Amino acid sequence: MTINKYEVIPGAESFYIKGNEIGILLIHGFVGTPQSVKFVGNHLAEKGFTVYAPRLKGHGTHSDELEETIFQDWLTELEHAYDKLKSTCSHVFIAGQSMGGVLSLILANKVNPAGVITINAAFSVPGYELYKEAHDFDYVQEGKPDIKDDSIIEITYPAVPVHAIKQLLTVIKIGKENLSRITSPLLLFKSLDDHVVPAESTDYVYHNVSSWSKKIVELTNSYHVATMDFDKFNIVEYTEGFIRKTVINALSGYKVS
Repeated sequence: MTINKYEVIPGAESFYIKGNEIGILLIHGFVGTPQSVKFVGNHLAEKGFTVYAPRLKGHGTHSDELEETIFQDWLTELEHAYDKLKSTCSHVFIAGQSMGGVLSLILANKVNPAGVITINAAFSVPGYELYKEAHDFDYVQEGKPDIKDDSIIEITYPAVPVHAIKQLLTVIKIGKENLSRITSPLLLFKSLDDHVVPAESTDYVYHNVSSWSKKIVELTNSYHVATMDFDKFNIVEYTEGFIRKTVINALSGYKVS
């Protein structure tokens, strides 16, 4: 039996909410935790959907564990999470915030989900790109989470291992290589005032996928962690509408417009 030497920070735990036969895999961002998508997850569960938000290895425990983690760990965990939903749901959607958006699209290329939702997908992170050649054992101090709503406190780390940053950059590289093979229906959210990921990152996704059905929704009152910010209600509303329309069209044999 494997014993995890790192305790999970209270509030950062994975969560699974059983609902109907439409499942949603929610993926948090880099250095984030399921806490960052819990509001959206809870409200989508209230709409009747089955929601699963796994905590990725190295997140929500201690930055030392993140230093020991490789990107393949995240991809393996997410494949298992998708399979868990697929075992009980007839339609499974994947939704991801920031790095979670990139991971959503990488996973989509492997499992062909009913649809994909990304929130400020991190296909460009200028603040991290200068650490490509830095020493793996160094740490980078993190600033305040990029959230417009000052009342929100996100669970995160004060410093991030350069090793982990390099894993993120590798995920971005793989994500870019996979984009042209993406054919799933897409709903793409982008904050117009994002201080971590340029809004053009979502435009990059839109113009490089092969999906026939794709839509960008602009968020005008949120920063990067939009799933915790003022536009979180809009994210829930648009996501519910996208999912219901996609399922109806899939059952009737029509493409989503």
